[in-house]
Amino acid sequence: MMNKSTYKYILGFIFSLIAFQLMAQPYPNKSINLVVPQAAGGTNDIVGRLIAPAFGEAIGSSVVVENRPGAGGNIGTQSVARSAKDGYTLLLTINSAQAINPSLYKNPGFDPVNDFVPLYYIGATPYLLVSPPGSPYKTLADVVAAAKKKPGELSYASAGNGTVSHLLGAMLNASAGIEMQHIPYKGVAPAINDVLGGQVPLAFASLPSAINYIKTGKLQAIAISSAKRSSAAPEIPTIAETYPDCVGEVWVAIFAPIGVSADVIKKNQVAMDKVMARADVREKLIAQGLDLNPVPPTKLGALLKEELLKWAKIVKASGAQLD
Repeated sequence: MMNKSTYKYILGFIFSLIAFQLMAQPYPNKSINLVVPQAAGGTNDIVGRLIAPAFGEAIGSSVVVENRPGAGGNIGTQSVARSAKDGYTLLLTINSAQAINPSLYKNPGFDPVNDFVPLYYIGATPYLLVSPPGSPYKTLADVVAAAKKKPGELSYASAGNGTVSHLLGAMLNASAGIEMQHIPYKGVAPAINDVLGGQVPLAFASLPSAINYIKTGKLQAIAISSAKRSSAAPEIPTIAETYPDCVGEVWVAIFAPIGVSADVIKKNQVAMDKVMARADVREKLIAQGLDLNPVPPTKLGALLKEELLKWAKIVKASGAQLD
């Protein structure tokens, strides 16, 4: 009869052999996790679920979108930074987590520049200031007039403290000389739900997260946060038409944890090139309100550094700070 130590030795040998065989196989030889550090229903979650099937076909393995929300995106981002450097865990994030959190949180738990490799920029989209149908707030002038009449009483919902949707409200407060009250939520979906339910009169929501509600008449768009009107919704006026400094958008990009091999990074970039060349994928993303102007991986790193400086100034001016 086999003794316990012999059994453990054989079992360990078998596991080692399996691990060696997996390592010897070309990448990828198992599913890839695309971690979204926000709740379902947000911009990067929508984008991730649109591209995952095509990404899987292009890379030659299944791609699974995994939501790991919490602490404004810090929890999911930290988990990827600390994951195995084998290319099977990638980060699909937005600039609010990667470029704003390092200024907003005293210790976000990750370094956006030194813990990650910029892998692929997908696109960018503006935010909408929205209200429910029947609301007295139909134009930006309506919102500003009401906020000036009763300072601190008019409130707006956002996807959370320090998100672009939060800071856009702070920027509008500063630009228009008003004082709207900020109501943070744990993601854009619950924020929109409370606007639909009448608990909050206004919200800033990304175009992909709000566009279907606009199309079905469940929400009305007051203004958009892009510098120019969106081709996806040219009838919606920009905030910048009245307040030129009030501009902000969210971009979506893929990052890998530092230490992943250059060969694996390249394979993912080539696969994503194939994904973004597909007309059906592009049509779906554009229909959601994304601007797909390409940013090469070499310039994604530079864009991130620029955004870190830009949002640090806005966070400081807003007075927002989280532990």
